[in-house]
Amino acid sequence: MVHLPSIPSRNGSDNCADPALVMSVDDLSASYNGAPALHSVSFDVYRGERVGIVGPNGAGKSTLFKAIVGLLPHHGSISIQGASCRQSHTMVGYVPQHEAIDWKFPATVWDVVMMGRARQIGYILPPRKRDRHAVRAALERVGLWGLRRRQIGELSGGQRRRVFVARALAQQASVLLLDEPFSGVDAQAETEIFDVLDVLREEGVAVLLATHNLAQAATHYDKLMMINGGRMLAFGPPQQVYTPANLATTFGDRIALWQDGDQYIMIADKPCHDHDDYQHAHSHARPF
Repeated sequence: MVHLPSIPSRNGSDNCADPALVMSVDDLSASYNGAPALHSVSFDVYRGERVGIVGPNGAGKSTLFKAIVGLLPHHGSISIQGASCRQSHTMVGYVPQHEAIDWKFPATVWDVVMMGRARQIGYILPPRKRDRHAVRAALERVGLWGLRRRQIGELSGGQRRRVFVARALAQQASVLLLDEPFSGVDAQAETEIFDVLDVLREEGVAVLLATHNLAQAATHYDKLMMINGGRMLAFGPPQQVYTPANLATTFGDRIALWQDGDQYIMIADKPCHDHDDYQHAHSHARPF
């Protein structure tokens, strides 16, 4: 049983004083090998917002992220700060699920973060002074400068997630997608990751984070998206999204919810900590 405090709306909140629209997704649909996997999803995200994406196994959370970064055939539009869909794919930082990365790939922490500068460097020229400065600044922001020469496979789970956040910082992305970053990490690592997310908020970076932790989603995010079957079922502030009707539509008999004064009481009858059904069909990716 989890007691969830009622969360006020972020409209007008000092945490996101600049209401500038940073990402607009309109009528986005995607498919795997011709099979529809995402259906007409539309939403807007503003500067510095933190959006939690929640849903059961096979809901389409990873599919949504892959469509946004251009890894899947898709229809509809994605615009980052008014840029075209093709340009916007390169303006998003993406941290895939831990299991989707080949941690034995011979790359150091420095190498992985420098990959975030590929768009600025190009494919032929070596890194310039400003690229090296950007990488150092990113690693210092996530507290990993001292591990810059370490091979990524030697890092702890929490450190590995922070490396990819640093890569997004070096990339100077205005939107960061994190797919289950807290899976398999301890409480200390989770706290460290949230500290980094607080830094991103201060810098105006919008973060979309897929999670199965419904209690955490209620207390740590400005907005929530409920998704199932590749369809967005609800989107908005947590206290508007967490309703018995939305939970029943999204999770079926897995979740029951009661409201007791200013608290929500949520009971999970079945675990919802699996990956998208489509994930198993794709091989491990290298860290770039």
